[in-house]
Amino acid sequence: MIHILLVDDQNLIRQGLKALLELEPDLQIVGEAENGQVALDRVKALAPDVVLMDIRMPVMDGVTATKEICQQFPHVNILVLTTFDDDTYVTAAIEHGAKGYLLKDTPSEEIAAAIRAVHLGYTHLAPGMMAKVIAHRADRVQVTLPPELAELTPRELEVLKLIAVGANNREIAQQLYISEGTVKNHVTNILNRLNLRDRTQAAILAKTYLAI
Repeated sequence: MIHILLVDDQNLIRQGLKALLELEPDLQIVGEAENGQVALDRVKALAPDVVLMDIRMPVMDGVTATKEICQQFPHVNILVLTTFDDDTYVTAAIEHGAKGYLLKDTPSEEIAAAIRAVHLGYTHLAPGMMAKVIAHRADRVQVTLPPELAELTPRELEVLKLIAVGANNREIAQQLYISEGTVKNHVTNILNRLNLRDRTQAAILAKTYLAI
């Protein structure tokens, strides 16, 4: 069972999400919060697995709350869910540790799938958002080509290139005709060999040096 904390300043939004998500047998809403400060207190008290975080809220906004929660409770995964397709807010939340981002008009089954994905440690971004995050980071980070790049196997290079275009593990598995478990192993090996923290750093490196 995945335990979820809903954070949104609008009660109707929280109740709607709760009604839809609790139709899923593996999801349970353990609490709600109307702003980031209350969310921080509820995370301490309830220890949720995943936080569905709104961005613009009174008292403490979702970006600040994301930063605080990720620093104090790194095991808690945050999925940003907002009506605002605002690159600055979203990229800031992801920089502070959010694992994903979706708009509130996303179908409930896709939100449920995203919750499961971030609970497993994967990144889940709305279509087109990966490129924006990569561009945002690339403007700020000087990437040095690691010599280990040349040591990647041909299959690992294929996986790296697919990561760079925003493919998730399932999509990579389907395109390369391998299992998701094998993809996960390749991703782990790539990040370890290149001394990278996450898939976004891998995508930046690939786009910079592999002419993608």
